[in-house]
Amino acid sequence: MRDATYLLDGIFLDNETELNILEHTTDTAGYTDVMFALFDVLGLRFSPRIRDIGKKSLYRLDKDNSYLNLDILLKGNNINQSLILERWDDILRVAGSLKLGWVTASLFVGKLQSFPQQNNLLRAVQEYGKLIKTIFILRYLNPEEYRRSIHSQLNKGEVLHSLRRFLFFAHQGQIRKRQQEDLANQSSCLTFVTNAAVAWNTVYISQVLEEMRLEGYPVFDDDVAHLSPARYEHINPYGKFFFDIAGNSARQGLRPLR
Repeated sequence: MRDATYLLDGIFLDNETELNILEHTTDTAGYTDVMFALFDVLGLRFSPRIRDIGKKSLYRLDKDNSYLNLDILLKGNNINQSLILERWDDILRVAGSLKLGWVTASLFVGKLQSFPQQNNLLRAVQEYGKLIKTIFILRYLNPEEYRRSIHSQLNKGEVLHSLRRFLFFAHQGQIRKRQQEDLANQSSCLTFVTNAAVAWNTVYISQVLEEMRLEGYPVFDDDVAHLSPARYEHINPYGKFFFDIAGNSARQGLRPLR
């Protein structure tokens, strides 16, 4: 089962913050034509980093149209517009069901792909996904800034994964529980500790930056944007832990900075 099947589940079901997700980046394992289509009809931007993107096929709506410098990439591939228009209302109903939580994206995609013969709705979604993928690839290949932004977003995710692996050292970082509830509890505990580390780093990084400004050091927003709150060099995950709850509650302000 590919990662792509569960992407929208994480965005609509697991996002418990007040932030609206506008764009999602992933690597090659997280992309399919179906995901391009579903992200677009749901009003989101899907920006994967696709391996060997120069070898991917591009598509056009009208085979009679010719595009300077692009014909070599199009290779005669055309979008089946009639199929998309025929099932467009069904595609919008699917988008509404996903948006309102009546069905999960993983269940929907799994059901469509389980038919012995390709379902017409699945084919229509794939055709629309090819169109959106073509637009994305053209956008990806043109401005370097767009490629850099996708790469930066993926790096942020990898840094967070590194923090989780660092914290989750028991059983060599493997979840070995058997029951669903135990699996969820172990995963939630890791998320809780990860969030605690990120929150701690964010507070103290902000304080360090404020101290630097007060001391006259130049602090530029472009530089701050590259700072990560997922650092863990200062965290000791081993041994016993002692929490002085009474002392911490009585402390005024933050700890002294080094």
